[in-house]
Amino acid sequence: MSDKKWIKAEDVARLAGVSRSAVSRTFTPGASVSEKTRQKVLSAAEALGYQVNIIARTMITGSSNFIGIVTAGFDNPFRSKLLAPLVHQLALNGFMPLLMNADDPQQLAPSLKQLLSYHVAGVIITSGAPPLSLAEEYLARKIPVTLINRHADLAGCDRVCSDNAQGAKLVADLFSRRGWQQVGFIGENRENFSTRQRYEAFIARTSGMAVSSRFCDGGGYQAGYQAARELVAENPGVQALFCATDM
Repeated sequence: MSDKKWIKAEDVARLAGVSRSAVSRTFTPGASVSEKTRQKVLSAAEALGYQVNIIARTMITGSSNFIGIVTAGFDNPFRSKLLAPLVHQLALNGFMPLLMNADDPQQLAPSLKQLLSYHVAGVIITSGAPPLSLAEEYLARKIPVTLINRHADLAGCDRVCSDNAQGAKLVADLFSRRGWQQVGFIGENRENFSTRQRYEAFIARTSGMAVSSRFCDGGGYQAGYQAARELVAENPGVQALFCATDM
């Protein structure tokens, strides 16, 4: 067992010559403390190597700076490109991410309880497999929820979505300019929010074209490749393919 002696707020207060509450206010965002006192506390904390005990603060205040990120499909390259800047921005704003893997349905309930035990300040649910029932669970507990590329008419939810319809219209317009009349669409599961939006917008924009479609329930490169082979084999006149995702 480690014999490390942890530096406490009382130690900082003693060295800085201020009260214990002054130390607490210094390390609490938005709390009132004079600049002179703040500098004294920060200097003492630096000299002693003091770090705020986040867990203890959470127990006292009932809230934390933890943000739960619920995601799935870690083998999807898009997910890593999304998570890296997301985690970076959370850190810049003083939040600590707690990542929850929703790939395994059996682990959803235990993971839900685990995030709640940390008194998370909010939850971000990404596109992919996480069921929207999770969002309802958090909202019921008054925890702010943000959905990324997910459709949901849930009161209290914030949403950040790609403009799927506009992207699909741009593809359709390109096909039209090239004069292609027989085209194909390949996407993931038709129930997928992004796939559905892209497909519907594409179909609406290609009213004068013959469109053949294939949907890959499993997703992935191999499934997309196989879908393309089948579509072209069954429709040899196809001049272009709109692949709604390359993941």
